[in-house]
Amino acid sequence: MSNRSCILLVDDHPLMRRGIVELLASTDDFEVVAEASSGREAIKVACQLRPEMILLDQHMPGGLSGLQVLDELRQLALPIQAVILTAQLNRNEFLSALQLGVAGYILKDADPEMLLAHLRRCRHGEIALSEEMVALLAHPDESQSAPSAELLSTLTPREGQTLALIAQGLSNKEIAREIGISDSTVKVYVKSLLSKLNMRSRLELAVWVYKSTGMNPKDS
Repeated sequence: MSNRSCILLVDDHPLMRRGIVELLASTDDFEVVAEASSGREAIKVACQLRPEMILLDQHMPGGLSGLQVLDELRQLALPIQAVILTAQLNRNEFLSALQLGVAGYILKDADPEMLLAHLRRCRHGEIALSEEMVALLAHPDESQSAPSAELLSTLTPREGQTLALIAQGLSNKEIAREIGISDSTVKVYVKSLLSKLNMRSRLELAVWVYKSTGMNPKDS
């Protein structure tokens, strides 16, 4: 039985799709089970196949954008990890993607090996975030206030410890080993953090820590 993660690939450029399909086929980790060239087609295929992951182009001419597709998938409550591919550094789009629970945000000009590394991190429940996106966070929009650090006071010591380790990019298994607890207990803490801080993904948690404290989400 294959241990590969099933991926729905969405991009309006056939050449881009072919390159990514060939790249992922060269690994033992991923399998592209379907392709779509538009947002509407992506939603239809996702509902039919329910893949584990969707690799989604942010900017597709006409129809739905990647963020709009992600929004509809979330409304349908499909348990699919979403990774956005983008050719542009746009902070507002990035923050909107975080609010929609995106699992990763990657630039299209990333090296093939870097793309694979990001997808593997996402597959293992870690943060998949291009270095350029981290740098973008270092220049906050002055018109938007950062989340209040006072929310940290509502967390238990274990939740605070878990949050700090998530911000360092650790997976649940790595956090469990670091703290000395079970994987299932870490999952409980992560669920509690998302609920208390009103967030949808580990990536959004990590970025919240960065905005509140200045910690780089990729620091270890």
